[in-house]
Amino acid sequence: MAPKNITEVSEFLLLGLSEEQELQPLVFGLFLCMYLVTVFGNLLIILAVSSDSHLHTPMYFFLSNLSFVDICFTSTTIPKMLWNIQTQSKVITYEGCITQMFFFTLFAGLDDFLLTVMAYDRFVAICHPLHYTVIMNPQICGILVLVSWAISVLHSLLQTLMVLRLSFCGELEIPHYFCELNQMVQLACSDNFLNDMVMYFAAGLLAGGPLSGILYSYSKIVSSIYGISSAQGKLKAFSTCVSHLSVVSLFYCTSLGVYLSSSATQSSHSSEIASVMYTVVTPMLNPFIYSLRNKDIKRVMQAFFRKAALNRPFVFS
Repeated sequence: MAPKNITEVSEFLLLGLSEEQELQPLVFGLFLCMYLVTVFGNLLIILAVSSDSHLHTPMYFFLSNLSFVDICFTSTTIPKMLWNIQTQSKVITYEGCITQMFFFTLFAGLDDFLLTVMAYDRFVAICHPLHYTVIMNPQICGILVLVSWAISVLHSLLQTLMVLRLSFCGELEIPHYFCELNQMVQLACSDNFLNDMVMYFAAGLLAGGPLSGILYSYSKIVSSIYGISSAQGKLKAFSTCVSHLSVVSLFYCTSLGVYLSSSATQSSHSSEIASVMYTVVTPMLNPFIYSLRNKDIKRVMQAFFRKAALNRPFVFS
């Protein structure tokens, strides 16, 4: 079969997590519940941070941005997956697939950069507490978030333009529940060597760089905590990092699991299951991790639900 030019491609087929019809209602219900929990949990974090003046600090500013990105991250994939299950269709248009890939790459990169910025915030707070308000002023916080957005948009745009140059032919079936960059590149029947090089170089630079920054920040944090004389002081300093460290571990471990599983086995099913962990489970768990271990967030949440239960107007302190 002669290769079709990319302008002739009209649609792809998303094979999803399972082709067994009897499992589709279970998959639909499970992912719908996880999506609603993710959106509701992260919206509560944003509401708490924006409404309580005591939470107008750099740490919670970055947390609210992370919650917003997590909502967008899951919204790029899950609604389309649920729609395909409901309509018993596997089709996604070419334009829709490219758009989904662009935004998925964008928000995945933003997650990575925001976690790095949050690690830097904890580093300044613990290692340079006397200069914290000067270093982490509102202007710097805004610049850090804007730079994260700019780099992520440029990276996503680059990867999208690289895919647009490819030609496709044969069966355009993506063995996944969303248009994942690597899967699309592997479907191309034109030369994808340059795409692979750009993809792996960008992954090493934009994943390895932030991870190195996080590891460096925490090495300094551990060193600083070790130098604190009192056990109570050590515990208090460490407690401010536990939630962020948990989210970082969850994000990187699940992301790494995707690539390890895909390289260790030829089965795309294992890669799909691993992808669910960092595309759905991690954004869903983030609000719980931060709210359950954070006294300020718990205080605001408890006040919110208490006021709601009493059906009285809710005013944050």
